[in-house]
Amino acid sequence: MKKFLTQGRLAALIVFAVLLIDQVIKIWIKTHMYLHENIHVTDWFYIYFTENNGMAFGMEVLPKLFLTLFRIVAVVLITWYLHKITTQKEKLKTGYVVCLAFILAGAIGNIIDCVCYGEIFSESTHYQIASWVPVGQGYADWLHGRVVDMFYFPIIDTHWPEWMPFWGGERFIFFSPIFNFADAAISCGIISLLIFYSSYLGNGTHPKDSKEIKQ
Repeated sequence: MKKFLTQGRLAALIVFAVLLIDQVIKIWIKTHMYLHENIHVTDWFYIYFTENNGMAFGMEVLPKLFLTLFRIVAVVLITWYLHKITTQKEKLKTGYVVCLAFILAGAIGNIIDCVCYGEIFSESTHYQIASWVPVGQGYADWLHGRVVDMFYFPIIDTHWPEWMPFWGGERFIFFSPIFNFADAAISCGIISLLIFYSSYLGNGTHPKDSKEIKQ
């Protein structure tokens, strides 16, 4: 079994699974909900349909085309690096490969939205649910599609005390970003890398104990 489930195949399986789950969720949301419609699951968890032009968690910092091209370049580099470390003789820890696979899958998931959704879906609005359309008749050009987000966790929803300077009486929500499954995969991969594999990131050479595949 270990010989069959090599690090490379494990990484490919993770990427495929994350992409499948991510796209199924996004397509269902986009073709069943109005823009900004929400489904109340609990007081601290909503399915809230929104779209954004920017990076993870709805941030919009840089021009849309630049972000899309940057994502594509990042995916190419991560794919090349994953292939390199999973085919070399001296293997790195399997957990490290898994983290990179989650980051790669999340990046590809959001790239699909940016590259394709504008060409194959009609516009999502407050009064119109999007539908599949012939290629070229969508709401935007190639590379200009919007990323679909839906997970909203307002764990704390309250107001600052009136006596507090600057923010007194204003609403305070934790956690306010709305994100998707791909964003979650990227975040989990990055956080795990920083916590468990920081030595790999800060060292140009592989640790001496990485000659065998370790869990």
